[in-house]
Amino acid sequence: MSYDIPLETTETCYEVKKSLFYARAGHVTNKQDVQLLLNSAKADYPDARHHCWAYQLGDPQRATHAAMSDDGEPSGTAGKPILNVIQHKDIGDIMVVVSRYFGGTKLGAGGLVRAYAAATQQTLLAMPVKPHIATTMIELTMPFAHEPTMRHWISQHNGEISQCDYYHNVLMSALLPDQHITALKILCANLKISMK
Repeated sequence: MSYDIPLETTETCYEVKKSLFYARAGHVTNKQDVQLLLNSAKADYPDARHHCWAYQLGDPQRATHAAMSDDGEPSGTAGKPILNVIQHKDIGDIMVVVSRYFGGTKLGAGGLVRAYAAATQQTLLAMPVKPHIATTMIELTMPFAHEPTMRHWISQHNGEISQCDYYHNVLMSALLPDQHITALKILCANLKISMK
């Protein structure tokens, strides 16, 4: 399934009544990525009063996991609005962290919801995206003579060789876009290369 993912980490600042909302959006694929992005925001804004966040992993139409945090803001006024904006965009594998500096004027629950949503929206509009391409890890066993041909074919089809071991044959592991798997099967059959 094809969907967009963040191309790079993007940050904008949204201001309302002198409160500053630094919204940072980035690409995450697992909980370790989530923690790294959250930690980087906390490190960059150590004196911010709140670091509220939300993320969703996988295809945005059927996210495999989603979570949020109000980080001390009144319940439902920060994490939920951030997640709602994310879910209305067709972007997967994404996290948004909003670091807030209090400006001296209380915004109230409705004001907080609007501010966190607006900060998230502003950052997502500024963030470049790229298509997520579904890939499969394949394993090939081949005679040494076929290794250069296979390396060339994989690179020409946007694949990435992750490991190559040399025994009496060459054992190659590669990540290949799903759209090229059928063509590779045909090539392997013609060259008598074992493919798993």
